[in-house]
Amino acid sequence: MNETYLETGKIVSTHGVRGEVKVLPWADAPEFLLKFKTFYLNNGTEALPVEQSHVHKTTVLIKFKGVDSVEQAQQLRDKVLYIARDDPHIPAGTVFHADLIGLPVRADGAEIGKIKEILSMPASDVWVVKGEHTYMIPQVKAFVPSLDFSKGYIEVNLIEGMRTDEN
Repeated sequence: MNETYLETGKIVSTHGVRGEVKVLPWADAPEFLLKFKTFYLNNGTEALPVEQSHVHKTTVLIKFKGVDSVEQAQQLRDKVLYIARDDPHIPAGTVFHADLIGLPVRADGAEIGKIKEILSMPASDVWVVKGEHTYMIPQVKAFVPSLDFSKGYIEVNLIEGMRTDEN
């Protein structure tokens, strides 16, 4: 929780012959990545300044400074891109998956488990919460009324059918 650098996407291929790469974004919308002027590799150890970027369908095409050929771009393939948490382009109140994984979840005042995985679904993210039982909880207001991290846990509202190991 509260990592300095956050995974934001993966370079999946090259694009063209001038060093552009195609990035599969791990964000609500690919446009989110257009805000950033620097990405990082290797959990923040290597900075990659952006020369230009634009959305292409559901991906983002990025031309990094100093990456000027398809051969150089090919060396970046399958690398995970990171952003800095303190980047001024991140809106206040933004919650990242990395902030949620491992967080205790409570229902009716009792801990039911911890968030082990987050599934990105078309309607909303779905939390996989594991404890004595396993629950799948959509991240919507009806079930997750607030994301207040100050208590050190998240309070949720459960309904029948969220517990996946019920018979």
